[in-house]
Amino acid sequence: MPNPSLPEARLDHIGDLLAFVRVADAQSFTAAAEKLGLSRSAIGKCIARLEHGLGARLLHRSTRSVSLSDEGRVFHEHARRILAEVEAAADAMDSRKQAPRGRLRIDMPVSLGRLHIMPLLRGYLREWPDVEADVSFSDDYTDLVRDGVDVAIRIGGDTDSRLVRRVLAPHRLITCASPGYLERHGVPAAPDDLARHQTMAFTHAGALVPWRYSINGQERLAQVGGRLRMGNTEALRDAALAGEGIVQLGAFLVGADLRAGRLQAVLESVAPAGAPVCAVYPHRRHLAPKVRVLLDRVAQAWGAGPPWDAGAAPRPR
Repeated sequence: MPNPSLPEARLDHIGDLLAFVRVADAQSFTAAAEKLGLSRSAIGKCIARLEHGLGARLLHRSTRSVSLSDEGRVFHEHARRILAEVEAAADAMDSRKQAPRGRLRIDMPVSLGRLHIMPLLRGYLREWPDVEADVSFSDDYTDLVRDGVDVAIRIGGDTDSRLVRRVLAPHRLITCASPGYLERHGVPAAPDDLARHQTMAFTHAGALVPWRYSINGQERLAQVGGRLRMGNTEALRDAALAGEGIVQLGAFLVGADLRAGRLQAVLESVAPAGAPVCAVYPHRRHLAPKVRVLLDRVAQAWGAGPPWDAGAAPRPR
């Protein structure tokens, strides 16, 4: 229950808060008044109004010095944080009015970047001639903070607390093969049937990447190998198009081939829910216009669904 003997705290003026912080920092009413362009008496009224509203003495005053009371030290810590947030909010609004400019350092996966991000980036650069882009392609997770990267496009993002993660589009893995291959060898009905097929696996850092499935709500990994193993996903797609076997690849890579009938999806009833395509960037108080405008462009272009899912048939349930 509130104590009826204590006055209700009322903080109606952000200017009072600012005056208090300036006096506390300078330990002087006169210095604070000069910094804020106010009279010494106006500063005194701000402090008096603040102390009355809080029901506490915040400053000890003498003819020669000003110091914080115990209550003042506690309030000063919180007041500085409040003012910092107000300043950050104002900076964020100001940054939204600024045009993108400067060098944009962006990292993206090899195939996803080439096929789906670069067309949007080229349009962005045509619209904003004061931006120049340094683009790196890698299927590994680079250290954005260490390498000075402004933004990275990733499948799944990561858990680095120094980074902000923004989801751009859904994504999933698709097991598929050419219709000709499936006519010759049959259609696998379950992941265990893959052992009787020619599978072509992706290798990363010298290791085979297992295929993923979802069975009864549980993730299951299928270890596949086959006679042909490659470290490039586009080469794997080309081999599948040539009828060499079954692959599991991202929808962003094979979506157009599936729609055109050049590839046929299999094991869709156990296809896993994929990690989304995300943008990640170092945590800052506000996002630079060169990054924000680019991400807004991508989000707008993919707002109705990513291009690799355009016209896709509903997935079996």
